[in-house]
Amino acid sequence: MSATLECMTTADPPSSLRERRKLRTRQALAETAVSLFGEHGFDDTPLDTLLEEVEVSRRTFFRYYRSKEDVAFTAVQRFWSAFLPVLDETEKSGRLADILRDAILATLDRMDEEWYPRFSATLDLIERSPALNGHSLRHCAEIQDEIRRRVGAPDGLETRLLVEFSVATWRGALEEWLAEGDPGDLPRCVQRAFAAMDRSLHVQV
Repeated sequence: MSATLECMTTADPPSSLRERRKLRTRQALAETAVSLFGEHGFDDTPLDTLLEEVEVSRRTFFRYYRSKEDVAFTAVQRFWSAFLPVLDETEKSGRLADILRDAILATLDRMDEEWYPRFSATLDLIERSPALNGHSLRHCAEIQDEIRRRVGAPDGLETRLLVEFSVATWRGALEEWLAEGDPGDLPRCVQRAFAAMDRSLHVQV
């Protein structure tokens, strides 16, 4: 698995003082990045501005993140880093689309309340930044490859299409969620989007 998909969960808090300080620095960088980039624009905010705000050196920054895009993408990476273990734990029985939907819903259930506004802000940054949009597309391709590897289905055209369709359905749920502006409604948007995906296969013109 690539470094982009490294696990960043916080289920088990670090025990040592050094690890707690590292976690605080990482979180401060991520939270400040979303705030700064949201206010001034991702493309118009130099990395040095973020480093000055958090008072860390470039060397320290690159211990935690690979790039400016990487730190801005923290909330998205956190979701997928939690999703992949959930997918591993999910019983692989029945329709693959239902398995992926249920894994998404179970992952959302594990996200804390603070994650939702950061995730929403990150999606807005992606929409407004060509650089982040390109980073998002690359990350999406990595995720789809990883999902196909883990679901246990034959790696044929049908599996590839269904995984891509399911990820596109997730993006459709996000668009609906952002339009509605209700943080707690994302699971319901996911359920509606997957139900719509099923119906769309029978649309006639």
